[in-house]
Amino acid sequence: MLRHRRLRDRPWWRTLTKPLFDRHLWRPCRDTVASGLAIGLFFSMMLMPFQMIAAAILAMRFRVNVPFAVAGCWVSNMLTHVPIWLAQEWLGDWMRYKLGFPMPHFISKVQFHIPEAGEINAASFLLGMMVSGILLALVSYPIVHLFSLLMPHHLPVLNRAGKHARHEV
Repeated sequence: MLRHRRLRDRPWWRTLTKPLFDRHLWRPCRDTVASGLAIGLFFSMMLMPFQMIAAAILAMRFRVNVPFAVAGCWVSNMLTHVPIWLAQEWLGDWMRYKLGFPMPHFISKVQFHIPEAGEINAASFLLGMMVSGILLALVSYPIVHLFSLLMPHHLPVLNRAGKHARHEV
């Protein structure tokens, strides 16, 4: 469908879809998978619609693995949304009140009442959402590199041409 004959000759469509057909963005290697997964996990913590589309666009822009960026968004789903949101609000509260992290007053005054969860402060939730996204992205990068060291045949190191990189010892 993306290469439909009516669309493929239009310049604006070619600009949008050309990065999507780059084989380098679909072939798993250590560096592109680590970066793609970090992007996907960051967006999985954001309360926004179309997380996977945003992660895929950013992955194409930074030329990293698109499937892993999209798959990283699957951490948040219908079963995990509520526990993630409660943990993000708790993290934001902890950072604001225990560490003294300042937030704008107009956001701090917004409160939401959620049955069985109580009052949720918007500033605490936003702070927890951003920090959890950044922390998850930062933690995922070294985990992928460690996996690549332990199992190099499953996640090889490839150079720009897509060939296996040789390490001289």
